[in-house]
Amino acid sequence: MFPKYNNSLELLEGVRKEDLYPKLLQQLKKDFDLANVPINIPVDITPKELKSTIHEKVYYLIVEKFPDYLNLLYVVDIPENQVKNIDAADVVDISAEVSFLLLKREWQKVWYKTRYSS
Repeated sequence: MFPKYNNSLELLEGVRKEDLYPKLLQQLKKDFDLANVPINIPVDITPKELKSTIHEKVYYLIVEKFPDYLNLLYVVDIPENQVKNIDAADVVDISAEVSFLLLKREWQKVWYKTRYSS
């Protein structure tokens, strides 16, 4: 069944161990492009750097471009109830949690495509 992770870094390390990290990067780029949100994700980015990059981008979108943030959530297909259930004190914490939700959803897409595509 689908692996469970507790945070973004744990998830990214697990993805790397399964040799699906490049596919995750492709999926992230694809969905950010579809949402018309520019993001620079080099092919050789480390999991720690990727986590930081996604977190910074989500924070920026929440603070500066909220409609783009909502569009990104829609494109990535993050359920509204998951975002509403975030229990955080400030925007930094909220953006960290949303980043984890985003990475988790993108990982699900990659995982399912890998397992069930012919």
